[in-house]
Amino acid sequence: MQDFIDLSAWSGEALRQLIELAIHLKTEWQAGGNRPVLHGKVLAMVFQKPSLRTRVSFEVGMLHLGGHAIMLGPNEIGLGQRESIADVARVLSGYAQGIMARVFDHTHVTELAAHATVPVINGLSDDQHPCQAMSDMLTIYEHFGRLDGLRIAYIGDGNNMAVSLAQAAMHFGAQFALAAPEVYQLPAQAVAAAVALANSTGVTLEQHIDPEAAVRGADVIYTDTWVSMGQEGESAARLAALRPYQVNERLISQARRHAIVMHCLPAHRGQEITDGVADGPQSVIFQQAANRLHLQKAILVQLMR
Repeated sequence: MQDFIDLSAWSGEALRQLIELAIHLKTEWQAGGNRPVLHGKVLAMVFQKPSLRTRVSFEVGMLHLGGHAIMLGPNEIGLGQRESIADVARVLSGYAQGIMARVFDHTHVTELAAHATVPVINGLSDDQHPCQAMSDMLTIYEHFGRLDGLRIAYIGDGNNMAVSLAQAAMHFGAQFALAAPEVYQLPAQAVAAAVALANSTGVTLEQHIDPEAAVRGADVIYTDTWVSMGQEGESAARLAALRPYQVNERLISQARRHAIVMHCLPAHRGQEITDGVADGPQSVIFQQAANRLHLQKAILVQLMR
């Protein structure tokens, strides 16, 4: 049994196969619909955090593949509070053929996986966002026809999104450059994991203070919200420190002329990204959102078929 929790646990070849499968499933769907390869199977979706793209993409994905998804909100399952995580994992394993969890604490999803007897998918945790990162790789591949040799510049907080994106870049042979204030750089443990992956592909991971240094020569410019769910108490400090890291027209002019702009959404327009960039000709943010469906279908088929 295989889980999808942390990209460092997967090989680059296995992740390339996921991209190929996602392209196949997307083409099949556009040609008239997917075959019901998950007919009769159920995905239990455990949510501690609210969601738009994660819930809808997984639920629609299961529908397209002939299966069914069940939404379980925080009022129905209090992981580790109303019931132990181990017991939740065992119970859900008796009802469903897969579990997707969108949680705060990363240990909650790893504990689910430790006790479940069905595959567990990390829909997001405070440490990782692997589904988003892989769907972003699909979007980049569709745009450039390759991933190796590209330069991805991530501007802003070195959060869960930055961690998974860095891991994905290292797997696929893309350079990764992050620009953030020193206090919001990538966690040391995440850097070590990404560098270990880079050793097999020969690419580098850079961390900069100056955003222009990161975007210089970039093919992809990526940003995310500066204040994630659960960080609301830090809003004032974060907004003040990260204000110079806004992705705006001036900043993207420092990248390659063909560079694309990405954001995993939801966007706080006027903070980390301007309207002119988010809605501009270089933006692919809504293609990104749509590709969550197709890459996650590939994960579901790989783990649950």
